[in-house]
Formats: sequence, C-alpha cells, structure tokens
Amino acid sequence: MSTLEDKTATWLKEIAPYNIRRFPLRRDNCALLIIDMQNYFVAEDGGMFIPASHEILPNIIKLQQAFRGKNRPVIFTSHSHYSPELDGGNLTWWWDSYCEAGSYGAEIYPDIKPLENERVVHKHRYSAFEGTDLQIILHSLGITDLVITGVMTNLCCETSARDAFNKDYRVQFICDAVATANDDMHLATLKNISFGFAPVVTAIEVIEHLG
Repeated sequence: MSTLEDKTATWLKEIAPYNIRRFPLRRDNCALLIIDMQNYFVAEDGGMFIPASHEILPNIIKLQQAFRGKNRPVIFTSHSHYSPELDGGNLTWWWDSYCEAGSYGAEIYPDIKPLENERVVHKHRYSAFEGTDLQIILHSLGITDLVITGVMTNLCCETSARDAFNKDYRVQFICDAVATANDDMHLATLKNISFGFAPVVTAIEVIEHLG
C-alpha cells in the first residue's frame, strides 16, 4: 500500500506541467484555513467518514502547531445544516444525508480542537465564503495569504480556493493536507487548482516558509 509520502510524490509529478507558479508566503499576513475537519467526515462513526482524512491529520496538526507557534491565525470551518428547508438548498437533495447543526458530527475532530481564541466558521455551502463572515474575519486580521487544508479536496476545499482567488487572496493549496473519497478526484482538483488558482505545495514547504 502506498504511503501518503509516495502518493504526494506521484501527485506532484503528475501536475508538474501546470504547477509552475510560486510566490513566497507573506508570514505576517497569512492564515491557516482548516476546512470541515469535523466528526461527520473524520470520525469513523461520522455520517460521511473519509478514511483519507486520517492520512492527512498529522500534517494538519503540524501546520496547526507551526501557525500557532508564529502567532498566526488558525481558522476552522464546520459544514452543517439546521434543516433542509431552511438552509439546505441543493446540497440536501444532492446528498443522501446531511450534518445537523449543533450535533456531534458538526464538532471539530478532537485531535485538532480549536483554542478558545480560534474562530470556527459555520457554513451551509461548499465554499467557506458563501453566506459566512470569513471574509470579514480575514480583512480584520489583515490576511492576504490563505493556506488551505481539510476535506473534501474536490468539493469544499476546491470551491473555497476558487472563491479565495476571485476575492484576490493569495492561496497555497496543500496537497498532503487535503483529502477526499479517492485519488482520482483528488488529482483532478490538484490539476485544476495548480493550472488556474494556486500553487499546490506540501505541508513541510509551508512550515519552512513560516521560519
């Protein structure tokens, strides 16, 4: 069985023709965005458990520790719905189930539990920006560079990265700290993102740039 390190090397080789743009991380203006690493997706008894989320968990923890060590913001999202009628829209007929707001599934996975001063943005759509106060938070903190991690690579992470790019944030997309249901969808997103929206990099690259 391939390790995450082996997979990462393969992914980076596959996307190399597209992954040609690089820029240094602005250390004084960057934030870590951890998307939907909540029990619903990460816990084995969650409603939509993603096994690959456990592969990336150590890298997210390392990034979390690095950002906290440099006093840089760590921001979480939690995707949930109060009801299909109130805030579900297309998502709650497209999928067979949904995560209920305020439930066990909506809670951030315990291994990466937010600190008291860290924000959890509650969202009802794929994008972390849609219908939330994320942009206000980032503006208030003076953030220009956004490091994206979490689940799912091809849904909430990709949509958030695209939205962030369109809002003129400089995005770093962490290929070994995002996960989804299978490698085909993961790789497809890495190609799309590297071609048009953000450099695809590794967790250790970002940690080294933080200094």
